Amino acid sequence: MTTQGMYYTVATDKGFDAAVASVEEATTAQGMKVLHIHDVQATLQSKGYVVEPLKIIEICNAHYAYEVLAKDVMISLMMPCKINVFTREGQTYISALRPTILAKFFPGAGVDEIALQVDAKIRAIVDAASR
Repeated sequence: MTTQGMYYTVATDKGFDAAVASVEEATTAQGMKVLHIHDVQATLQSKGYVVEPLKIIEICNAHYAYEVLAKDVMISLMMPCKINVFTREGQTYISALRPTILAKFFPGAGVDEIALQVDAKIRAIVDAASR
């Protein structure tokens, strides 16, 4: 497990596709919704680039989104929340950008408490999906 100020990453014994499916399931269990999944590997391969598997899973909770947007619409630049599943040298990882950085990027918006709540959900999704 790697916890940086900006991201939270956990290695998993699951294969890549199983980890992606687990993120989708864990997202629903946390009361959030998967909005879109970007298959970065497929996109880059279609342009002739060879990369290891990587999917960016965009997730959201309408209640939290409404609350932060009401405080500062510019926070939309960092929305929706993203969880990445990727492999490096045969190891699968699940990683998320930590919502707590919103409070750092928008210090006057008053989103500290909301960011902490969403951060807890995001970390719970990553942890549940990695098991």
